[in-house]
Amino acid sequence: MYRDLSGLEQRIGYRFQDRTLFVKALTHSSYVNEHKMDKLQCNERLEFLGDAVLEIVSSEFLYEKFPEKPEGELTRIRASMVCEPTLAFCADGIELGSYLRLGRGEDSTGGRQRHSVVSDAMEALIGAIYLDGGFANAKEFIHSFVLNDMEHKQLFYDSKTILQEMVQAEARHNVEYLLLKEEGPDHNKTFEVSALLDGREIGRGSGRTKKAAEQVAAYHGILLLRGEVCI
Repeated sequence: MYRDLSGLEQRIGYRFQDRTLFVKALTHSSYVNEHKMDKLQCNERLEFLGDAVLEIVSSEFLYEKFPEKPEGELTRIRASMVCEPTLAFCADGIELGSYLRLGRGEDSTGGRQRHSVVSDAMEALIGAIYLDGGFANAKEFIHSFVLNDMEHKQLFYDSKTILQEMVQAEARHNVEYLLLKEEGPDHNKTFEVSALLDGREIGRGSGRTKKAAEQVAAYHGILLLRGEVCI
């Protein structure tokens, strides 16, 4: 049984006129294959369109925000803002994964939390909003749910590198990551990792891969060292 899509509309502050576009944006290819539907009924074409809309909106945003930065630096920042992990992070903020139409196999193996699946759906949703309500509505969605809180999202994306640079700048030892827990079957594992500085835990994180868990742990470590949170 799938969740009422009106709940997602309330979350994003946009109501679709064409509900078929909305449904298509949330329909994964595994669902289409399982139900023997026309392969064009999945969200891949909308993802293609949404990716292009996201690129122009994010490019304009960065061009205006950083008038002193050269093209290469703007390209690097844009890549970090619209990459798969960051889009998945944005999708999690609106609980997009819980609204997806997935095949039973994809669903049972953790597809609703898989970065590739939810980030593609995020782009498909942008494409659907663009077709349904025009560029202005798509731009508003992107500004509200992708380009918002940019500093923290960049921090999250580059967390391991930033933490290492912070530690080296203060002549401390390197950060170490300790695997605390590994749960679930091979196709649907969850890892929990601790970030250690001089043997003291400064952050902890979990994820679908050890790398993802380390990234979250590093992010919390940065916040701790910056005094933004207490452990």
